[in-house]
Amino acid sequence: MSIKNKFIGLGISVIMGIICILLVDMYSLSQINKLDNAHQFVNDLKNEQLYLRKYEKDFLTRKDLVYKKHFLTVYKSTNIKVEDLNKILKDFDISIKDTTSYKNILKKYKNLFLNLVKLDEQKGLSSNEGLYNVLRQTVHKVENYGKNLNDYKLLSSIYDLRKDEKDFMLRLDEKYIINFTKKIDTLINNMQNEQMKNNLITYKKDFLAICKIERIKGLSEKTGLLKELRDTIHLTEKTIKDLDEAVKEKINNEIDEMETLSIILTIIIVCFMVVVLFIMGRDILGNLGKFEQGLKKFFAYINRETQTFELLNVKGKDEFAKMGHSINENIQKIDKGIQQDNKAVIDAVDIVEKIKKGYIDIQLTTQANNPQLVQLRDTLNVMLVNIKTNMDSVSFVLKEFSNYKFVNKVSTKNVEGYMLEFINNVNFLTDEISGLLRKSFSIGVTLDKASNSLISNVDILNRSSNEAAASLEETAAAVEEITSTIVNNSENVEKMSSFTKELTNSAEEGQVLANKTTVAMDEINDEVTSINEAITVIDQIAFQTNILSLNAAVEAATAGEAGKGFAVVAAEVRNLASRSAQAAKEIKIIVENATQKANEGKLASDEMIKGYTKLLENIENSNVMIQEIANASKEQETGITQINDAVTQLDQQTQQNASISTQTQEVAIQTDQIAKEIVSDANAKEFLGKNDIKISKSNNTSKQNEIKLEIKKEQKTKNNKKEPIISKTDDSEWESF
Repeated sequence: MSIKNKFIGLGISVIMGIICILLVDMYSLSQINKLDNAHQFVNDLKNEQLYLRKYEKDFLTRKDLVYKKHFLTVYKSTNIKVEDLNKILKDFDISIKDTTSYKNILKKYKNLFLNLVKLDEQKGLSSNEGLYNVLRQTVHKVENYGKNLNDYKLLSSIYDLRKDEKDFMLRLDEKYIINFTKKIDTLINNMQNEQMKNNLITYKKDFLAICKIERIKGLSEKTGLLKELRDTIHLTEKTIKDLDEAVKEKINNEIDEMETLSIILTIIIVCFMVVVLFIMGRDILGNLGKFEQGLKKFFAYINRETQTFELLNVKGKDEFAKMGHSINENIQKIDKGIQQDNKAVIDAVDIVEKIKKGYIDIQLTTQANNPQLVQLRDTLNVMLVNIKTNMDSVSFVLKEFSNYKFVNKVSTKNVEGYMLEFINNVNFLTDEISGLLRKSFSIGVTLDKASNSLISNVDILNRSSNEAAASLEETAAAVEEITSTIVNNSENVEKMSSFTKELTNSAEEGQVLANKTTVAMDEINDEVTSINEAITVIDQIAFQTNILSLNAAVEAATAGEAGKGFAVVAAEVRNLASRSAQAAKEIKIIVENATQKANEGKLASDEMIKGYTKLLENIENSNVMIQEIANASKEQETGITQINDAVTQLDQQTQQNASISTQTQEVAIQTDQIAKEIVSDANAKEFLGKNDIKISKSNNTSKQNEIKLEIKKEQKTKNNKKEPIISKTDDSEWESF
């Protein structure tokens, strides 16, 4: 197994051990958490037991059934928590005897409390309920009967009975029952009135019934249901305490077990790691020792301390074995390279001997392993190639001289020393011969260039004259059209002036009508105001009429049967007054809407007046501009007539220039024929600079073409430029135009 895999396996083992510890800890913590929940349930049971006792006390004190409801809610919650606690205790094999006992005791406590509530309900939770209410009614009968008899002695005895009754209700003492019984029995025996006697018997019966209920409840906390209730709730305290101690003991045991198991697992993992690391370290040190001995022997062979070497002794499949195999392969490659280098040196010595004898068309072909030897071989091969190339170039140039070609030179790039001096001498001979031939050829080319330029310029002049004549004819026609257009514009401007006057009159009439509309709207507003005032008067009259009809109705009602007819009339008058007031209100709304519309119309009329005023101003400005345009059109008409005369004179001069340019073209053609004959004679030979002269000629032609284009462009620009036209007849007039 490789060292990497060993370390990976060791790491995985450690991680698995740590994971085991974590899992054990997590499991233990979850168990402890469950036990903590159980402990919390026990505490909750303690708290809810206190709540049960609180609601019991509240009910006994306030006699309110809402505390019964709260008591039962807490009891139900307590039962649920007891069930949840039982589940946890069963999971940890803890006895549920205490929880079962607690549940039974709590059930008994609930039943006792409900019986106590039932007795209080029978007795009466207030003075208006149950036996309390019956007792009060009986007592009131007895008291009232005594008052009716005016027997103050009897009333005194009854009040004495009431005192014992109240004392018992407040103090719950048996002596008050005895006193009450003795007094009421004496009173019953001495009573002659049968009805009163029956009332007293009933009073005694009702009071003793309440006393019976109080005895069942318990006249103190040490008797009756109250004693059972206290004894029952006290039993739960010991049960809760035992349950709490059992849960705490289980939690402590779980914590001890978790700590013990974690320590054992940690010790096992540490021991495993120590053993594995010891074995791995021993193997690594052994392999390193073997590796060191093999390298020392190989380095001795490299440094030529020994003539032989041994390969590393490789065993196993780990990283050291792989490194050993790799080193053995490289040792074999190095040995093979040394042998190749020795063979390359021997071949180089043979090549040097051949160069001494004059052979330069040779190359070193043996492949060496050492990069420096390879570089030396390539450098020698390049040197031999350069020498042969330079000698071949010189030989080629000398052969060209015999064929009357003096255009080639030997390249001096990357050439120095004696070879450079030799090549420069050959190139100097080429330059001198080419110079003589170049002068002769240059003269012919110059003449040819001048003749071509002359022909080109004459041709341009000829075509320009013809184009100018044609352009002048077109210009004359265009000027006539412009003259006609300007005359028409002048007439149209006069028509626009008359239209402007008519538009001004219409706008003034519209302004007058808008002013009249504003005045009419003001008059309407005045009338509407008068109508509003009249409606207000009508509304007031209707109100007064309504008041009078109400007064009449009151008087008619006072008159009785005689005023019924008058009441009907008053009602009708009131209806008419109401309808009049409603109609006046509706008319007032309509008048207000009319007033609003009249005001809106007045605002619109004001806006129309402003618009007409602005329109008149714009019309006046337009009229001024039209007059200025009319004056300018008359001036343009005068100027265009003068331009027409000048164009006619230019047309005559252009015809003369065209005739002269035709004669000049014939002379230029004859000169060009002579120049071409000179160039043809010099072109029969090859020499340096010949192509440069031709290129110069073509460049001159290109320049001439550029000149030709520039002339055309300049002429076009001049035609578009607005400059004063000078005439022989009237120079000052044209300049001013």
